[in-house]
Amino acid sequence: MSKLCVIGTGYVGLVTGTCFADLGNTVTCLDVDENRISKLLNGIMPIYEPGLQQLVDQNVKAGRLVFTTDYKKAVSDAEIAFIAVGTPSGVDGEADLQYVRQAAESIADLVGSNIIVVNKSTVPVGTGDWVAEVIQKRRNGRPLELHVVSNPEFLREGSAINDFMQSDRVVLGSENRPAAEKVAELYSPLRCPILITDLRTAEMIKYASNAFLATRISFINEIANICEELGADVKVVAQGMGLDKRIGSAFLDAGLGWGGSCFPKDVKALAHMAVLHGTHPQLLQAVMEINRNQRRRLVYKLRKAIGGLNDKTIGILGISFKPNTDDIREAPALEVIHLLQNEGAKIQAYDPQAMENANQVLKKVKLCENPYQVAEGADALILVTDWNEFKQLDFSRVKELMKRPVIMDGRNLWDEESLRKLGFEYFGVGRGN
Repeated sequence: MSKLCVIGTGYVGLVTGTCFADLGNTVTCLDVDENRISKLLNGIMPIYEPGLQQLVDQNVKAGRLVFTTDYKKAVSDAEIAFIAVGTPSGVDGEADLQYVRQAAESIADLVGSNIIVVNKSTVPVGTGDWVAEVIQKRRNGRPLELHVVSNPEFLREGSAINDFMQSDRVVLGSENRPAAEKVAELYSPLRCPILITDLRTAEMIKYASNAFLATRISFINEIANICEELGADVKVVAQGMGLDKRIGSAFLDAGLGWGGSCFPKDVKALAHMAVLHGTHPQLLQAVMEINRNQRRRLVYKLRKAIGGLNDKTIGILGISFKPNTDDIREAPALEVIHLLQNEGAKIQAYDPQAMENANQVLKKVKLCENPYQVAEGADALILVTDWNEFKQLDFSRVKELMKRPVIMDGRNLWDEESLRKLGFEYFGVGRGN
């Protein structure tokens, strides 16, 4: 069992540190955000992730998981340090590495004579070499046996613990094979395929994977738009496509596009890297444009359906970028709300988990206590996030509450025929209506 340090207690760092502790390692999770660490020390989760509260509690109780803001306490005797800090997008889509630099310099200041540094954050290709340079330069001649390993994460918010414990694969990249194998030992209890590559290939695998998944979503959304005009049903089209083993059904659900902290940032960063090094990322640019267009298209359809948006009351169901998370970063709902407000619409919204985060970001939006309050007096209702809570609404009650029974089903969650029988004007995505 190893002594590990995980720098960053966000969606990746907290799950990673907790799961490694559950595998029997001694883990210190560090964050410079004192409020976040204070919450964790008091047993309060700073993020919503199913199953995380219980897993944190049991590993803290067992003494394998510790939280601190003290770099010296976290790093000084660690065998392996994971950097899992944020890498937000810059103006042109480039990844902002200031937090990675801060972590690397702090490691250099406090570590003893040897350490393995693992990049868990999603970073541009070449960052592993850069981190090694930053640390060695900061050491200013003080001897250090340093090895950098890239270990990209493939965790999905809402199912992150299962994704860690039941991994499809673990990717490790390093110029030092023994260092990569040392990190591989941490994952050996999971009994999943482990791919060891060079640093830059590992970093590219992360970007290529996310860009491909985003491409699948944008592809089916473009097909959905064509289906609408030609009278075909994209749900059945996707089903037919998915039966082909070469294609499969994953990520072929038409809707309002992708959001969150990974796909938007990673596709932009990959396109930026491509342009910077003299290639022309035409497909990536199209993938991003199609994604933006899905939100604009919904607003266009709604404007046409209810005869303009000025002074209309629009209900929004779902604010988080996907179900089972409270994360609203790059959430489709934020852009939809912005577009509607620009045309004079009044917005009332509800989300099962993201209300606290939404309250910090959304302006002039009435945040409701339940879906029925969202429907009250609404000229139209838009489903943006397909939470389970929304699957079995009492639509007779919803219809009575609404000013006009117009539904824009942005995730094709509901049965069109039954809603039409109740008297709703129903609009799905790519349903040929």
